Amino acid sequence: MNIGNVKIDGLSALAPMAGVADRAFREVCVGYGASYVVGEMASSKGITLSDNKSTELLTVYDIERPAGIQLFGDDPQTVANAAVKAMNFTPDIIDINMGCPAPKISGNGGGSALLKNQKLAQDIAKAVVDSVDVPVTVKIRTGWDFDNIVAVEMAKRMESVGVSAITVHGRTKVQMYSPPVNIDIIRQVKEAVSIPVIANGDITDGKSAAKMIEQTNCDLVMVGRGALGRPWVFSQISAYINHEIVMPEPPVSERMMVMLKHIKKICDYKGDYIGMREARKHAAWYIKGMRGAASFRQEIGKLEKMEQLEELAYKVVVQSKQEE
Repeated sequence: MNIGNVKIDGLSALAPMAGVADRAFREVCVGYGASYVVGEMASSKGITLSDNKSTELLTVYDIERPAGIQLFGDDPQTVANAAVKAMNFTPDIIDINMGCPAPKISGNGGGSALLKNQKLAQDIAKAVVDSVDVPVTVKIRTGWDFDNIVAVEMAKRMESVGVSAITVHGRTKVQMYSPPVNIDIIRQVKEAVSIPVIANGDITDGKSAAKMIEQTNCDLVMVGRGALGRPWVFSQISAYINHEIVMPEPPVSERMMVMLKHIKKICDYKGDYIGMREARKHAAWYIKGMRGAASFRQEIGKLEKMEQLEELAYKVVVQSKQEE
C-alpha cells in the first residue's frame, strides 16, 4: 500500500504509544517486521516553543523508515507551525492525534476532544496539509461515546481536505481500552472513503490481524498494546497472513535476550539512569504471563543497573527450564 507517495511494504504498523514507542522500541519492532512506525505524540505548543523534549520525540532515524511523527494540539495555526518545524527532522509522514483519551490531552481540547468538534478537527488537518509537503494522516477513535459515533463523518472530512490516510481505533473515548472493539465502524469508514484506512484495536497476533483485515478490508493494521513486551508480534502477523503459519511465542530464553537487547538500546540512547527506570515497565511486560512473574516484578521495581537486569533474566530462564 501507499500513504501518499510513501510506500509501505507489509501489513502491520507500530502505534504511536506515548512513553513506549521511542527510538529503541521502534528499532526492535522494525527488526521483527513492523512495516511502518509512528513515534510518540509530541505537543504542538512544545514544538513551537522549542521544548528540548520535542527533539527526542521528533527525531527519525534511517533504520526505522518509513516512519511518521505524531502531533497533538487544538489550534490549527499552532499545529501547522509545529508541523513545519517538525519537517527539520525529515519524517516520511506527519500524523495528527485526534483520538488520545488521556485526560491531560483531551481535557485541554486535543486528542479525542476533537471528535466533539469536527469543524475544528477539519481546520487543523487542512492547515497541516497546506503547510507541509509530506503525506498527512490522522488517528481517531470511533467517537466520544456510544451515543456519538462519528468516525465515518470524521473520515470524510479528513479526506476532503487532503489527508492521505486515516487510522481508526475501534473504541470510543469513554471506553478507553475496554472491550469491545467496534470492527463494523472501521469497515464503514473503509467503505466511505477512498484513502487508505488503518485499523487499530486488540490486534495481538496473526489471527486477530487477519480477522481485522478480512472483516474491515482495511489497508494496514496497527498494533499498540499487543506489542508490549512482544515485538515479535509483527513476525507472527506476517507469517500468518502471508503463509497461514501460526508462529508460537518464542521460548523464554529468546524472550529474555530480546528484552536485554531492547533495554540496552534504551540505555545507549537515554543514559543508564533514565534507561533503567524505563526498563522497569518493559521488563514487566516481557515476563507477563510467565510462572513466578509476580515475584519477579518485585525485583523489577528495584532495577538500577544493567547487571541486575541480566541476573533477573538468568533467573527467569533457569526457572523456565526447571518447569520443563
